[in-house]
Amino acid sequence: MVKFTLSKQVKEAINSKRPVLALESTIISSGMPYPQNIEFHKKAEQVCCDHGVVPATIAIIKGAVCVGLSGSQAKYIATNKKVEKISKREIGICLQQKTSGATTVSSTSHIAHLVGIKVFSTGGIGGVHRDYNNSLDMSQDLFSLRETPLIVVCSGVKSFLDINKTVEALETLGVSLVGFQTKWFPSFYSSSSNIKLSHSVNNPIDVVNIYKSNIEHKIKSSLLVVNPVPKKQEIPASEINKIISDSVVQMKEKMIVGKNTTPFLLKEIAKQTKNRSLQTNIVLALNNIALGSKIAKEL
Repeated sequence: MVKFTLSKQVKEAINSKRPVLALESTIISSGMPYPQNIEFHKKAEQVCCDHGVVPATIAIIKGAVCVGLSGSQAKYIATNKKVEKISKREIGICLQQKTSGATTVSSTSHIAHLVGIKVFSTGGIGGVHRDYNNSLDMSQDLFSLRETPLIVVCSGVKSFLDINKTVEALETLGVSLVGFQTKWFPSFYSSSSNIKLSHSVNNPIDVVNIYKSNIEHKIKSSLLVVNPVPKKQEIPASEINKIISDSVVQMKEKMIVGKNTTPFLLKEIAKQTKNRSLQTNIVLALNNIALGSKIAKEL
């Protein structure tokens, strides 16, 4: 029997069928530096509360699956260098070894689904890496989206990935994809890309109705809702693309691979943009949490 440590708030909300929003913890362990990460976490939870939704940040702490973190637990994830980045495939290893792990999109989705949470907001999902033809590097997030019936809100995929191949992979894997008040697939730091979406919605009720229809028809994949960063805070593609390319070159020169690529690139891009990319990352993630909260409330 799988055991979970649910916070009092989360447990009461699930039992009384009040809205809950799942949040990942990788964004506070390796997605942002300290103290911005803990400040972001507090703002994220406040956004949920302002919408009448209970936040459920998920992490593994010393071998226990925690759904909903206390202030001290969140600080531990944000500051302890021994906290590893844990994807779905590593959950069992982390539990058996009683180590601590910050959950990615794939592991957060899996745990959220097991405890009965139906909506999850994140910054950007993982996808197909640019050098896929040589490395076969594709994020486990994509397969998790195929297998987990959640509503997942994001701002597309991280801009340093191959966005075109990722969108193709989502279609191949049968993941329902809709734009929220946009007809273009967003590219994380920028509000759009050159990829036109087949479907878009204008309000949270539309999202909920599509999700309910999927569930009624036994569709087991996620409904992926792509929500662009507000235009005032975006970094135009013409500006960010060269910085991303330069960062990818540095990553290859330093032979950084696997799960270390995303943290390295986020830090490198933040350095080259003098932290403008970090501020954009914070804005888009909070924007997704606000939308996820509205959807959870409707659901």
